[in-house]
Amino acid sequence: MGSRKSRMIGIHFGQSGTDMHFFYSERAVNLGKQVREFVENDVIPAEFRYREELIAAGDPHHQPSVMESLKEKAKAAGLWNLFYPDAEWGGGLTNVEYAALAEIIGQSLIGPEVFNCSAPDTGNMEVLSLFGTGEQKRRWLEPLLRGEIRSAFCMTEPDVASSDPTNIALRIDRDGDNLVLNGRKWWATNLYHPHCRILIVFGRTSGEGPRHQRHSMVLVPLDTAGITVGRALPILGYQNQEGHAEISFDNVTVPAANLVGELGQGFAIGQARLGPGRIHHCMRAIGMAERALTLMCERASSRTAFGKPLAENANIQDWIAESRIDIEMARLLVMKAAWLMDTVGNREARTEIAAIKVAAPRIASQVIDRAIQVHGAAGVSDDVPLAEMWAFQRVLRIADGPDEVHKRSIALRELRDRAPVAG
Repeated sequence: MGSRKSRMIGIHFGQSGTDMHFFYSERAVNLGKQVREFVENDVIPAEFRYREELIAAGDPHHQPSVMESLKEKAKAAGLWNLFYPDAEWGGGLTNVEYAALAEIIGQSLIGPEVFNCSAPDTGNMEVLSLFGTGEQKRRWLEPLLRGEIRSAFCMTEPDVASSDPTNIALRIDRDGDNLVLNGRKWWATNLYHPHCRILIVFGRTSGEGPRHQRHSMVLVPLDTAGITVGRALPILGYQNQEGHAEISFDNVTVPAANLVGELGQGFAIGQARLGPGRIHHCMRAIGMAERALTLMCERASSRTAFGKPLAENANIQDWIAESRIDIEMARLLVMKAAWLMDTVGNREARTEIAAIKVAAPRIASQVIDRAIQVHGAAGVSDDVPLAEMWAFQRVLRIADGPDEVHKRSIALRELRDRAPVAG
C-alpha cells in the first residue's frame, strides 16, 4: 500500500510559557517502524481473508484463524500491549509515543485486536491496573494482558439517557458477602466475541448522597447465573465481529470481593477509564483518515473519465488538499491532548480530550466520505474498506459520549474561565 509515512519528529511551541515537545525515544521510533511494516505487510493484506473466513463460517462473530495467527506473530515480534504504561507487559510508552503507533494501527479495522490494543479491553485493563485488587489482577488483568481472554464494559442502558452517567439505573445491592445485580444494558461491545469471559458492570449502589457518588463498578464473569445475552446490535447495517449486545441481569450474584475500588467510586473510575479510551479512538481515527486519503489519491490517479484522469479535476484536487489540511489539524490536536496527559494529567487535559473526541471522528468521516465519492459505486461496496470505516467513524460521534455532551463540557469551562468577577 502506497501510504504516506508519518513523520516522528520533534515539534515545540509556546503553551502558557511552557514549550510543548513531541519527542520520541529510540525505542518508540523503532517500534513505529516495526508496526508500520507489520500493518502494511501483514495486517492489511489479511483483511480480505479475515472477511472470507467470517462469510465461510456463516457466523459474523466467528473468530477467524487468520486473526489468531496475526496475534501470535505480533506477540512474538514484541508488538503487544503497546498502549499499556507498564513496560513489563510490552508497553511502557508515553501517550505521545503511543499516539503515533495507534494512528498506524488504526489504518485497519482489524488492527487493534492484532496488537492486543482494542477497546473495550484497553480501558478495562487500565481500570484493573489502577483500581483492581491483587486477586482481581491475577484472575482477570493478567489473562487480558496475555491475550487469553476478552472483556466487555456494560454501562449504556436502553431506558435512560446514558450520556448522563448519573441516570444509570441497574441496581447493585449488597446481600451479606455478595452483590446482586438487576437491570438491563445494551451496546455492550465484545459480548459476542468468542473469547469474552469477564464484564465490568456500572450500576447504582445508592439512592442517597451526592449524585456522582451513587454508582459503583463490579466484575461479573459472563457465565454467571442470571445473565441473558440478547441480540447483537448492528451499526448502520454492519454486524461487528465482536458484537454490541443487549444483556439483562436477573438476580445475578457475585462475591462482594468483585467490587472494583470502593462503593460509590464508579463515576470517578468511569472518568479515569473513558479519558484515555477516547483519545485512543481519536488516534486510530487519524489513521483511518490517512488510509482513506491514500485510497482517494490512488483512485483519482488511476481512474479516467471524460478523457483525463480524475486527479486532473479541480474539485478532486480540492478534496485532496482539504483532506490533508483537516488531517494535520486533527493530528496536532490529538498530540496536544496526549502531551497534556503526559505532563499535567488526564484531568487537566479534559478540554482537549473532549475537543478531539468531537473533531477526530467528524474529520475522519469527511475524508472517508470524499474518498467514497471518488471511488463511485465501488466506494459503497465491500471491495474497499471505506463504507465500513465511515460507519465506524459515524458511531464514534455517539460512543463514549455524544458530540453534544463533549461540546457542552467545553463550553461550560470556557464560560467559567471567562465569567466576570462578582462586584
